[in-house]
Amino acid sequence: MDARTTPPAPAVVDPAELLADPYAGYAALREAGPVHRIAGTDGLPAWLVTRYEDVRQALADPRFSLDKANAEPGGYRGLALPPALDANLLNMDPPDHTRVRRLVSRAFTPRRVALLREPVRRTADALLDAMAPLGRTDLIAAYAAPLPIAVICELLGVAEEDRPDFRSWTDALVVPDPARPERTKEAVGALLAFFARLLARKRAEPADDLLSAMIAVRDEADREDRLSEDELMSLAFLILFAGYENTVHLIGNATVALLRNPAQAAALRADPDRLGPAVEELARFDGPAPLAIRRFPTEDVTIGGVTVPAGQTVLLSLAAAHRDPRRFPDPDRLDLGRDATGHLALGHGIHYCLGAPLARLETEIALGALLGRFPRLELDVPADRLEWRPSMRTRGLLALPVRY
Repeated sequence: MDARTTPPAPAVVDPAELLADPYAGYAALREAGPVHRIAGTDGLPAWLVTRYEDVRQALADPRFSLDKANAEPGGYRGLALPPALDANLLNMDPPDHTRVRRLVSRAFTPRRVALLREPVRRTADALLDAMAPLGRTDLIAAYAAPLPIAVICELLGVAEEDRPDFRSWTDALVVPDPARPERTKEAVGALLAFFARLLARKRAEPADDLLSAMIAVRDEADREDRLSEDELMSLAFLILFAGYENTVHLIGNATVALLRNPAQAAALRADPDRLGPAVEELARFDGPAPLAIRRFPTEDVTIGGVTVPAGQTVLLSLAAAHRDPRRFPDPDRLDLGRDATGHLALGHGIHYCLGAPLARLETEIALGALLGRFPRLELDVPADRLEWRPSMRTRGLLALPVRY
């Protein structure tokens, strides 16, 4: 990212092309140039960065801010959330990001994640038990979606009878329906009311769960160091939203990739110890986030010879970076023997995913249990008839019909 002469701005790209066939679309853009002008996720102009080294550097470059206050006037709109849900790590830079991440890390410990291994396994087995007599099902609805929501609720300490339909709320936020804009507002209101009740209950009756621990950290920290009430609620929302949404799609996409590569699925069944490294390659091959969270340069920054003005929206394409042959040879081939370390599916730099160990744990257990239980698992529709979510933000299936 050096200061060179600014070339002419690249032509505007129709994002519909990226929805129809994202990897082919991103590959064409990546080979045409490192930076392109597109209509972003909110319909406004954005700069799309496509090559691995540029994306990786930008993820860790402090000049690329996550704070929406650094967006130029009249620029990025994004999803409108109230302060009680918006004051989270995905909208923060240091020093606030450093303070909040340090405090939540005191509650979200490796020990707490490790203690979830058996509950994850029990939940996976129970879901597979319910599936077994059916012979065919939608794997998203029956397995990939209920598993992460059960785990996140276990982590946060949400009683089973209090677990509302989180999937409909997150769908309304991630893929808004233009014909029914009130759904998004209703989902935001429902989430806000739910977390307000939940925090009040945990304060009155603390338990051995992450939310109680976060409340204790917030209430016991030095006054100048502690979380605000909005930050506490926003963190709970982020853990639920990101921990659920991304893991559903990671499990679903990984399952599709394995079913389309039966020899590699058979190799995993024969040697379950390979599941850990396999999850890394599956996250690279078809991860749940085609784009990193948007960024705003705090000064003019040159990327791949293109100078992006301060305040304009920058989208870093993880999907394009992960299929960049300059970094991953033969990138369009799933290779569970590949060394996929260095993939960016869980971020890079100070914004590396706080819940990465949990996402890996869930996906490894989910895939291992599924492959072990159903050796004849296969798609119940042709692969080209699978329906993907119409979203630039997420890469995930609307449904995954399978038979076994």
